[in-house]
Amino acid sequence: MEKMLPIQFLSEGDYGSMMHHDIYQCVLSFLIACFLSIVAIPVIINLSNLLNLTAKPGFRSSHETETPTLGGIAIFASTLIGYFLWPHSSNPVDANLISLSVTGMIILFFLGLKDDILAVDPTKKLIIQIFASMILVAMGNFKVDNFYGIFNIHHVPDYVSIPLTVFIFIAIINAINLIDGIDGLAGGISLIAGLGFGIWFIMNDHFSFGCLAFAMSGSLLGFLRFNFSKTSKIFMGDTGSLIVGFLLSMFAVEFLNLNVGYLHDPNAYFNAPIIVLVLLIVPIFDTLRVFIVRIAKGGSPFVADRNHMHHLLIDNGFNHFWAAFTLWMVTIMNTGLFFAFHGNITNTASMYIYIAMFVAYMVMAHFMKKRAVIIQEKKKLLKHPSLSRS
Repeated sequence: MEKMLPIQFLSEGDYGSMMHHDIYQCVLSFLIACFLSIVAIPVIINLSNLLNLTAKPGFRSSHETETPTLGGIAIFASTLIGYFLWPHSSNPVDANLISLSVTGMIILFFLGLKDDILAVDPTKKLIIQIFASMILVAMGNFKVDNFYGIFNIHHVPDYVSIPLTVFIFIAIINAINLIDGIDGLAGGISLIAGLGFGIWFIMNDHFSFGCLAFAMSGSLLGFLRFNFSKTSKIFMGDTGSLIVGFLLSMFAVEFLNLNVGYLHDPNAYFNAPIIVLVLLIVPIFDTLRVFIVRIAKGGSPFVADRNHMHHLLIDNGFNHFWAAFTLWMVTIMNTGLFFAFHGNITNTASMYIYIAMFVAYMVMAHFMKKRAVIIQEKKKLLKHPSLSRS
């Protein structure tokens, strides 16, 4: 199949090629993974409640009841089953990379499972995440070695590309973990990004990656049905967020590697890095902002607080669904606006725009935080009228 951009694919009306069996298989992987996730989660909820494996409400929690936290087990199992339903030998390079990634997923699965049940030291978690990432980077020669002209930088040597790629993995894994603070947010954002990467992989004949992205997205859709439930609620926990973050990291790096061909191929994206940043704008902006605020206050960037954007939305009166939906739409609208108006803007110019957007995001979050404090003070006065007279 000739390389195509999704926008070109739709605009040219080449719907006949959609009948390719790979498309059907990816859609079936999505549906089967979704079905398996829906079937498995009630069993996991019952076992979690029976064994008392639940999250207790705390000062950062936006929930008032104990909730099972092992939804990541269903995401892990249904993603792999959905992917391995079909043979993946047409592109041995892709199949080999995904085999290595499955090894990394299994390592992170057990790390997340232990952390959800017993808690793991943050330093140990970081070391294991680096090890899982290095399996792909070292054994699969899987690295970002081109900056696409950002700040006039193109090809970079291994001593830059290897640590950079590991940093991308660690950053995205933990960014997904950090936004997993309210119902539907991490799952919904990852679903949107997974479908975005998956569609591009399929349209450009990388079936193995497309199938895995669709299987992950299907498992997340099934998970969201329970994550929003009032009677059968479950969280993905670290088991889920580490796996999903790892897969999104892999999709992002592979997307960057495949689109380096823009130098010679007019059908490839010359602004692939900006597309990755836009698709993951919510976790990237939120993580950067929280770390900057914590450091500015003289604290550790790794000490938890209630300063994430989803916390600010909740504290400003949003419920979980509308807070998550708002941030889903931020992702969708920014992606749509990018494709509508990016034109021939250079990657350096796009990066400056992205930085300006982050500054605006910081300012907006600052005022939202101040408003949330005022709202909380009013609530205290309403609960304790005597405070206003003291």
